[in-house]
Amino acid sequence: MEKLIDQIKQGKVWPFPGGIHPPGQKQQSTKQAIARLPLPDKLVVSLKQHIGANGKLIVEKGQQVLKGQALTKPSGNWSVPVHAPTSGLISDICPMPSAHPSALPELSVIIEPDGEDKWCELRSVSDTKALSHDELVDIIHQSGISGMGGAGFPTYVKADIRKDIEFLIVNAVECEPYITADDMLMREHADGIIAGIELMQQLLNPQLTIIGIEDNKPEAIAAMKKAAEHNDSIMVQTVPTVYPSGGEKQLIKLLTGKEVPSGSIPADIGMLVQNVGTLFAVNQAVHEGKPLIERVVTVTGNTIHKQGNVWALLGTEIKHLLDCQGFSPVPQQRVVMGGPMMGFTLPTVRIGVVKTTNCILAPDHQELAEPGDEKACIRCSACADACPASLLPQQLQWFAKSKEYDKLNEHNLFDCIECGACAYVCPSEIPLVQYYRVAKAEIKEQQAEQIKAERAKERFEARKERLEREQEERQNRHKRKPAAKSDSEKQKVADALARVKTKSDDKESKSAVAAAIARAKAKKQGAELEPDNSEIAKERAARKEQARKYKEQKALEQGEEGVDKDDKKSAVAAAIARAKAKKAAQAKEDNAEVDSTKDDKKAAVAAAIARAKAKKAAQAAENQTEAEEDSAPVDDKKAAVAAAIARAKAKKAAKEQAQSDGSSEQTNDSSDEADAKPQSDATESREDKKKAAVAAAIARAKAKKAAKEQAQSDDYSEQINDSSDEADAKPQSDKPESSEDKKKAAVAAAIARAKAKKAAKEQAQSDDYSEQINDSSDEADAKPQSDEPESSEDKKKAAVARAIAKAKAKKLQQEGNDKS
Repeated sequence: MEKLIDQIKQGKVWPFPGGIHPPGQKQQSTKQAIARLPLPDKLVVSLKQHIGANGKLIVEKGQQVLKGQALTKPSGNWSVPVHAPTSGLISDICPMPSAHPSALPELSVIIEPDGEDKWCELRSVSDTKALSHDELVDIIHQSGISGMGGAGFPTYVKADIRKDIEFLIVNAVECEPYITADDMLMREHADGIIAGIELMQQLLNPQLTIIGIEDNKPEAIAAMKKAAEHNDSIMVQTVPTVYPSGGEKQLIKLLTGKEVPSGSIPADIGMLVQNVGTLFAVNQAVHEGKPLIERVVTVTGNTIHKQGNVWALLGTEIKHLLDCQGFSPVPQQRVVMGGPMMGFTLPTVRIGVVKTTNCILAPDHQELAEPGDEKACIRCSACADACPASLLPQQLQWFAKSKEYDKLNEHNLFDCIECGACAYVCPSEIPLVQYYRVAKAEIKEQQAEQIKAERAKERFEARKERLEREQEERQNRHKRKPAAKSDSEKQKVADALARVKTKSDDKESKSAVAAAIARAKAKKQGAELEPDNSEIAKERAARKEQARKYKEQKALEQGEEGVDKDDKKSAVAAAIARAKAKKAAQAKEDNAEVDSTKDDKKAAVAAAIARAKAKKAAQAAENQTEAEEDSAPVDDKKAAVAAAIARAKAKKAAKEQAQSDGSSEQTNDSSDEADAKPQSDATESREDKKKAAVAAAIARAKAKKAAKEQAQSDDYSEQINDSSDEADAKPQSDKPESSEDKKKAAVAAAIARAKAKKAAKEQAQSDDYSEQINDSSDEADAKPQSDEPESSEDKKKAAVARAIAKAKAKKLQQEGNDKS
């Protein structure tokens, strides 16, 4: 870096490629000092005079404004305000032709000067060293200063750059023909320019500041050297007169030998370039408090009698400048804003001066002839040789004509600075720059449309997501939420589950009852509990299989033993079972009074359990009946055992029903009465024997009918069915029994079977019908208990009674069918 600085101080310059040497035509406008023009009749102040967003309008029509008063305030990216150039009245705010080749309307503030030229309150800074970086940048920003060399880039953005700057380049080259605004400004206001440079040094802190001036401006070079003598970090460098040496990248190459990469800015390589007019405006804004409201404009051309430079207020119409300088138009007069190389012809002279206006050229036909007709390219490569950006102008022109925008980007179209050197040297008079400008505009428009399309797509997708989300929310709102359970209901469910669990742990035999009670309570409280009866079903199936095997084994053993067994054991077992049943009935009667207030649903569950158990007992009795009809006296023993088992099961069912439901008292009482049987076999009379025979016949008929109807009942009783194993009462006596005892045992078995089937039928239909059957059951329980033998006459009476019982059973069956 030190070596480069030494080379620069020694005056070394590095030439850039290309470039041309057109006639300067600068002497006509440098003969007089910068003049001040009288106030115009109106000022057309455009709100857009720079690169970036427009400011927000803060004045209104009919408002009186002072000189230097802000008309807008910054808003958006790269936005700077504009100020009133003089005091006066705002007569209108409307779109007016812009300072652009298209002259498209831009919103403008029209001010009618009052002639007083009265300033607003100005705030100057005497000690700039006391200002912070942000305060100094804010002053530049609020003063509305933007690049005055042609581009119009906001100065505060460059001043606030957060990169290390090695060289601050001051562009004082002013290479385009006819333009002398910067030359005259340096001659007359060199001290103000140096003061502005020092303010930028305070902001950027560069290692070296280089002022580049073409060697055709000796007066300006001398003035700037004299003004910068006190500052060793500022040096004035003379550069050859070559167009376009005033381009930003070309000037950096000339003064430092460094090149700015394609698509980059000078700050990326530690460089920053400012125009002398911009630096003078910075000095006035900080030291004098004046915003940017005027600038130096060169008015020249053969049709101007008083060619020179003037201080033109921003917004002054071009017509006013021409009239003040003695304009004598010729037929088909052209008025160019800017120089002959990069300027453009104005469609009207009713356009106001803006911050980037540096020259108004009004040539005659000899001075600036009209371009001829465009001819075909002869591939001479003169344009490529003259291009300072090392581009291929002829290729770019072909791609631009065919609108191949991708290839234009590949050939770095946007590196073109539109200097016009290629068109100047083209022998075919092809307006190459015009092609490039149109292509750039179309590419920018295409990119803008693409950005809009992407944003529209994002908005569409966001809207679609929002609509889907809202639709989903609406659907969720329409869905009914389950009713929340109160704390009391939850507690009831918890209590029920706890009771079920407690009962299941107390005794395995009561698991089915506890599950039924839990389900009933859960239904009452709104809970939806689905019981799992798979284990119970498995246990029941296992018990059935075990009972079947036991019966088969027992039948086999009894077939082998024959009639040697003493059948009197069955009678003894029957007596024992009756005694146990009577005792259980008494205990049940005591508990019935206490449990009379229990829940009705428990009664229903218990009744269902009782019916299931009764049905099972009836089935077992029916099987025994079939065996009795087909077998010899050996089967009578089995009947006796089955009778004992059936009585035990019936008593157990009655006991469980009494514990769960007080409403079953009537049935239980009937069972108690039925169990009240004589316990002595010796004291029973013959009349009791006859009654027992008749009752046996009646019971068999009723049992047959009950079994038939029970087969048609619901299957629910089968799920809750729980067989009992407590009734395996076996005969305990080894004494031999007579044939009369065997007959008694058979009768007792038939009576037990009839009772079981009858109880199942009565529980399934109704309570009234249950009472009727229980009464019959009471009569059937009167069994013969005597060991005395029956006569033949008694047997005939028993046969008659059986016939009568069959007839009654048939009649009852018909009545039951009519009711159903």
